[in-house]
Amino acid sequence: MHQPADEKSINLALQGGGSHGAFTWGVLDALLEDGRLKFESISATSAGSMNAMMVAWGLAEGGAKGRDKAREMLEKFWREVSSEGLYYSPVKHSPLDLLEKYNPFFKQYNFDETASYAAFEAMTSIASPYQFNPMNFNPLRTILERLITFNNINDGKTTKLYITATCVKTGMPRVFSNDEITIDVLMASAALPTMFQAVEIGNSFYWDGGYMGNPSLYPFFYESASRDILIVHVNPVIRRELPDKPHTIDNRVNEITFNASLIKELRALSFAKKLVRNGWLKDEHKDKVRDILVHAIRADDVMQDLTAASKFDTDWDFLCGLRNFGRAEAKKWLEVSYPSVNYNDTVDIDREYLDIRPGQDHQPPKKTEAG
Repeated sequence: MHQPADEKSINLALQGGGSHGAFTWGVLDALLEDGRLKFESISATSAGSMNAMMVAWGLAEGGAKGRDKAREMLEKFWREVSSEGLYYSPVKHSPLDLLEKYNPFFKQYNFDETASYAAFEAMTSIASPYQFNPMNFNPLRTILERLITFNNINDGKTTKLYITATCVKTGMPRVFSNDEITIDVLMASAALPTMFQAVEIGNSFYWDGGYMGNPSLYPFFYESASRDILIVHVNPVIRRELPDKPHTIDNRVNEITFNASLIKELRALSFAKKLVRNGWLKDEHKDKVRDILVHAIRADDVMQDLTAASKFDTDWDFLCGLRNFGRAEAKKWLEVSYPSVNYNDTVDIDREYLDIRPGQDHQPPKKTEAG
């Protein structure tokens, strides 16, 4: 592990995506193990919120001990998810499925063909969670109650958190910060409306934050001293093949929907960066707009062969496989991009998000010299 003298401050933006959040677990585990990045703030949604909470709770202990605790909490959380999933996950596997899953690229691991998931899809298409789950049971709440308390989070004694949920009435994002975060806030951030009842907080009801902020970037612009943002993607931005089956079409629509809010924020950020770099701001406004530096760890290649149904799979080996992919991607990113942190972007927003040409694949950033 590197010495604290190497430490650079950065903000994390963590997407949601159900069990695919285990990829983010791996990314965070590798970054914490490396030890050279200090997480000033984390903005997160849904599964990203759970990862963010585990990290912040562990880091409250401070220093190397805090990083070790954060890694421990992440593993505990995902182990609990896997254990509860034995009873509650809609994805159940036959012995043949369990053999096929060991394909290293998941190419034959077709979750959409499991009978249990087909039954789950049929049920949620004709009944709402108010009907099939009138007692509003959510095993995720039980897991969080077992693992964490909110004292250090609410007192602001750890990493700054920004958790996004979507207000059902207004359709607008609501970003909750440390002193507002409760288990209800975390539940709201992950409340897919076809699966869970809307969560009441104050006088409003909330659904999954991914619809309007997956995750929200704007809190960093106003609340964080660090101008670096590392986005950890779970939903592929690019897919190479045209979806032509009901479940692949549904999956791609889901990905586009849950990337839309992030793309819009990146478009606005790109314009703000041009204002700064091209000298378009009047002198009296120059100190009001910062040149935000953007970095990203993408999951596109990893998730190409996984479908929407796999977001509900909690098999431990599957989760660990995604974790391992996440660790590998984070280590590659550190090798290539760490020198640029606090100095340069390692993402070209226009080319990689806003002006992607047909047939153009995402290419990882080339190593650049700091300064």
